Amino acid sequence: MRILFVHERFGAFGGAEVNALLTAAELKRRGHEISLLHGPPTGKAQAEWTGSFSPLYPLDSSSSVKKAIADFQPDAVYVHKISDLEVLQALVDSGRPLVRMVHDHDLYCMRSYKYHPLTRNICQRPTGVACIFPCGATIARNRGGSFPIRWVSYSAKKKELTLNRHFHRMIVAGDYMRQELLRNGFDADRIETHAPVPRDDATTPTSSFADTNRIIFAGQIIRGKGVDFLLRSLAKIRTPFRCEILGDGSHRGRCEKLTAELGLMERVHFHGYLSPALMEAFYRDATVAAVSSVWPEPFGMTGIEAMRRGLPVVAFDVGGIREWLKDGENGYLVPPKDCTQFAIRLEQLLQDKPLARRFGENGLRLARERFGFSNYISGLEKMFKEVAKMSQNGTRAAIAGSDEPVRL
Repeated sequence: MRILFVHERFGAFGGAEVNALLTAAELKRRGHEISLLHGPPTGKAQAEWTGSFSPLYPLDSSSSVKKAIADFQPDAVYVHKISDLEVLQALVDSGRPLVRMVHDHDLYCMRSYKYHPLTRNICQRPTGVACIFPCGATIARNRGGSFPIRWVSYSAKKKELTLNRHFHRMIVAGDYMRQELLRNGFDADRIETHAPVPRDDATTPTSSFADTNRIIFAGQIIRGKGVDFLLRSLAKIRTPFRCEILGDGSHRGRCEKLTAELGLMERVHFHGYLSPALMEAFYRDATVAAVSSVWPEPFGMTGIEAMRRGLPVVAFDVGGIREWLKDGENGYLVPPKDCTQFAIRLEQLLQDKPLARRFGENGLRLARERFGFSNYISGLEKMFKEVAKMSQNGTRAAIAGSDEPVRL
């Protein structure tokens, strides 16, 4: 098959980029032709992307969509993250089978993280007038701009949702994300669950559970990831430990300052962005992985990565995390933002290595049985073939639920 990927970036950045690259590389290895219509470069790991996608089409307008489709003639278009209405309209108008991987909450949340930035309470409403008031999501911080705030269009978000409802398939990681799409008016028959798990490797070493009492946090350092809550939890632990923060992001400076304020400078270490190969050294003798997210994680793939290394996980019970973290079996679920309980659970595993190891073995078994990379890719292959066949049979309009082309 010929599959055209569409994404707003080119290069490494976060979980969506990791998944897009791994998926493309494996599909290519299985004999499919994989191309990419992409936005601006990130400046990270771009050589890997160049090797996995060919040809490459820079994305600047609807005309670039038409050019890529006319030139590559894809059997299916696989959209990852894109919100540009012109681009989405051109994709819908193309008549090609459209599949969307819903990586996070960007599609149906004007703030993109489904929780309030001041109260940090999780939102359970669909996109609607409540986004304007009381949420106030039409006004957002303008990072990197000359003016401190920017306007977010409610009508544009509603149009974006309308266009995405005309896709053949919406792919989600689990039931939590499925429920969010249903809440926002998507057709249940066009939602499929394929957890975008990282590549598994039978040679990946499991932890030795060394006496260093190493705690691992891996992910972006942004407010939603709750590193500040993790730090406040760590300040309550009396057992000696060393916490490795693997990642970077806009909240890093604030978290480094908080580390100093809490007297954790000797025990908490920030390493910035690391390649997967470099991260292995930190996992090798760890005792526990911490997932401190306070936003509703769509799935929390960093937890699966820890489980594959035989590590137990302690996490706040938000979003889709409970779909892979079973409390008291492969780690602990903690009530959201409860730093005291988070600290108790971390310290319990630091002090009881046999328990930590048993939880880690349970997690490793669960990861192998339910979250295998090969099965994930095979599921996508089957889905792509189905939507391509439906398009060839001329049923696209029926699938979209309308005999008329959607217009904004």
